[in-house]
Amino acid sequence: MFTDYELEYLSGQHLGRLATAAPDGTLQVSPVGFGVNESLGTIDIGGYNMERSRKFRNVRDNGRVAFVVDDVYSTDPWRVRFLEIRGTGEALADPEDSRGHAGAGPIIRVYPARILTLALLPGDLDTEPHLVGMRSRDVGVARTEGRQTG
Repeated sequence: MFTDYELEYLSGQHLGRLATAAPDGTLQVSPVGFGVNESLGTIDIGGYNMERSRKFRNVRDNGRVAFVVDDVYSTDPWRVRFLEIRGTGEALADPEDSRGHAGAGPIIRVYPARILTLALLPGDLDTEPHLVGMRSRDVGVARTEGRQTG
């Protein structure tokens, strides 16, 4: 699912941002800890009181998610990197296989449909910043709707 360079980047990061949509259409973006569940090709997000959080309820109610991990690699010259996932989420109250997330308890599992990256390939950081192109690909793992299980 994830390429080697995407896995390498994600393994060096500790914080991502999860975007969800409330039933009334209000958007919410939350900083979250995460792990990669390589066997499923998903991102597993856990945290304190996850099951009581608005983001958990949003995912349970409609499953619409986007997830991004980014960083500023350099300020001189200015160089940013990121990985964005567009897909669906699943609110899992008692996951059996949360290998991607350290810890037990409820998680949000993000199923990628599309992955976008910037400056993650070898050599990208040696290229003029404005010449490094964004890469995108459809991966087709996303579920058709979010749901709660467990």
